[in-house]
Amino acid sequence: MDLATMASLGKVGATMSLFFGAVGSCLGVGAAGLAAVGSWKKCFAQNKAAPFVLVTFVGAPLSQTIYGMILMNQINAKCVVTDAAAVANWPAMLGIGALGGIAMGLSAWIQGRIGAAAADAMAETGKGFGNYLMALGIIETVALFAMVFLGQLLG
Repeated sequence: MDLATMASLGKVGATMSLFFGAVGSCLGVGAAGLAAVGSWKKCFAQNKAAPFVLVTFVGAPLSQTIYGMILMNQINAKCVVTDAAAVANWPAMLGIGALGGIAMGLSAWIQGRIGAAAADAMAETGKGFGNYLMALGIIETVALFAMVFLGQLLG
């Protein structure tokens, strides 16, 4: 297999890290966004102030797309056609990109589901914002760990 082909296969892994992270962000933002809109509707129906802070829960899953991009850039930095030793490691780049992207995407999706519950609870009670952020932060840490630890495997 020539160097250009190996580099291209490594770049497929890089692309997968961004792709799966972004798909998870879409699913997470969708889940939290639907809940926030429903929560605001309930507030309006009860003539209560609709808490703008629910946008925080909706936007939280977007960061996993950024983490996917960071991992993508780390992998792409290793896909230099003139570096035979690095591009020969294309199976690792492919695996790291795919598995890292999936881990980050799942983190974003579940973060959106947590954000959905938080939006509902916050709109109903007006309390607990810090607690809800902590729950979002814990699942966010999964994506950060995946990005950092898998990025270290690239050398």
